[in-house]
Amino acid sequence: MNNSIFEKINQLREKLNKLNYKYYVLAESEVSDFEFDSLLNELIKLEKEHPELITPDSPTQRVGSDLTKIFNPIEHKVPMLSLTNTYSEEELRAFDSRVRSGLEGEERIEYVVELKIDGVSASIHYQNGFLIQAATRGDGKVGEEITNNIRTIKSIPLSVKEKRSFEVRGEIFMALADFKKLNEERKANGEKIFANPRNSSAGTLKLQNPKEVAKRPLDIYTYYILSHELRLRSQNESLNYLSKLGFKINPNYELCSNIEDVINYCRKWEINRDSLPYEIDGVVIKVNIFAQQNRLGSIAKSPRWATSFKFKAKQAITKLNKVTWQVGRTGAITPVAELEPIELAGSIISRATLHNADEIERKDIRENDFVKIEKGGDVIPKVVEVDLLQRQPNSVALNIPTICPDCKSQLVRLENEVALYCVNEECPAQIKGKLIHFASRGAMDIEGLGEAIINLFVDKGYLKSFADIYNLSKYEDELKSLEGFGAKSIDNIFASIEKSKSQPFHKVLFALGIRYVGAGVARKLANAFETIYNIKNATSEIIEEVDEIGPSISNSLVQYFSRNENNKLIEQLIEKGLNFVAELPKSNNQNLIGLSFVVTGSLSEITRDEAKEKIIASGGKFMSSLSKKTDYLLAGENAGSKLEKAKELGVKIISEEEFNGMLNK
Repeated sequence: MNNSIFEKINQLREKLNKLNYKYYVLAESEVSDFEFDSLLNELIKLEKEHPELITPDSPTQRVGSDLTKIFNPIEHKVPMLSLTNTYSEEELRAFDSRVRSGLEGEERIEYVVELKIDGVSASIHYQNGFLIQAATRGDGKVGEEITNNIRTIKSIPLSVKEKRSFEVRGEIFMALADFKKLNEERKANGEKIFANPRNSSAGTLKLQNPKEVAKRPLDIYTYYILSHELRLRSQNESLNYLSKLGFKINPNYELCSNIEDVINYCRKWEINRDSLPYEIDGVVIKVNIFAQQNRLGSIAKSPRWATSFKFKAKQAITKLNKVTWQVGRTGAITPVAELEPIELAGSIISRATLHNADEIERKDIRENDFVKIEKGGDVIPKVVEVDLLQRQPNSVALNIPTICPDCKSQLVRLENEVALYCVNEECPAQIKGKLIHFASRGAMDIEGLGEAIINLFVDKGYLKSFADIYNLSKYEDELKSLEGFGAKSIDNIFASIEKSKSQPFHKVLFALGIRYVGAGVARKLANAFETIYNIKNATSEIIEEVDEIGPSISNSLVQYFSRNENNKLIEQLIEKGLNFVAELPKSNNQNLIGLSFVVTGSLSEITRDEAKEKIIASGGKFMSSLSKKTDYLLAGENAGSKLEKAKELGVKIISEEEFNGMLNK
């Protein structure tokens, strides 16, 4: 091979990488789009002629050709912790007091304050300076691999000159102008428009085709670097080092010497948030010095050394044209305000929740009123109040429905409930809602069974229960006769249904749609009870022994399993191959073999669920209630009655420190 070809390819790569960095990181345009494309096309041509010279960090590799069939789970070596929220200056000062109390004797405490980008968190790994893997945050412990899609984001370097191994974390987002342009293009093509920039970013990262991802204008601000090979002292130093390596950091961060400076920073950006070209929903405050962060540590899933200050929700006034009543999957009837479309916090709002009939009467909400709306938590639009000065003189109060808008059954109000309910189990709207939830991402994740298709299949009589999904193949001929259903799309649906059988127990439990059992609660229950039968046979008292599980959840579970039709449905799903047994982690460390434990009270370093996982992983047995056969009671703060019972039974009581010693022996 001619050395001049090799040199030419390297020169083109170096030139294109430098132009990419200047344009996407420094926002400096050195050449026209035409000149850039000409250089890129020249490199593509040379690499096609000499494929042996293609490297993974070449600018041509920004758009991969391989489809991502499966988003594999990736365990974060260091958990991606969530932050506690503050909403007032008083709460910020209270945070500062807790930090100072935890760092007693430290004279100098600084804070780094950064804008809280309203995007999607990601973890990106480099080995010897080359990008090798990327993952979503997921639940903080385990995310999903999105390496191919991350490579398409031009502000993320495919390689750096520092040939070390490290992890970078950042927030992926879409600028407001780019989001608006994307929605205009989608609308022109007859495609569904995105609700807001964050949703569009999250949806884009889950696309299976990196070439489609590359067409979307994703960007990133990085804020964290982790490496055993680096000796960085502070968050401020970490941000500077990221910038030095070629990563994009938000330029609006500040180093504050006291909490009053932090408060002034928060005030400034709450006022000026609309001047930014991207969405923010608050400010992140971090203790600057890493040694101090380590001293403060974490509690449960949040660090003691950081918090976020959340901005007040944005508001707007628009006309309420009509109130419609929707039937949810639990039978609850929810009033919805159909609004004159208005832009609010980066998205067009045309509907807002009215919560329930009592809320309508309390706020005296009527059709044709002008109402103030806001995004609760900057996510869900809600009606705050009515502008009575603009009310029409002929306005009349709303009629609260007495029959189900879908099946025409009589509505009831349950004891201690504010919502109206349709109690007809055969109500088509409820069936559709339950099936949509069951097939959704985060539950059974059945790709191809979206809302429109489920509604169609219910109307056609193909689906009435969850079990019917796994019998859909018997309608294959009928499906092929439906408009828009080719053989390939039907095969894809069947394949996705079959794949859903591998979903873990906690996702199946969440998919059942049991009242009050969300994704987090389902995971806790699956970890605590291990099988569906253990949950089914548990009393309310035993269920409430699980960390953060209260009477509402326990009573809902007992009521659910008291109904024969629900137990019959679960047996049908078991026959279809769904997973109703938890796969708990195993460890090479089997120090606790043959020992049984009960956990009570609040632990300082881990939750009770995490303690259970460690016990089982190390060969021990986790028990919900004490007996003479129990070997140890692991007691945290506020241990309560179990502590006294353990003393009566002669069960050995150990602290969290002693427990860690047993694990690490």
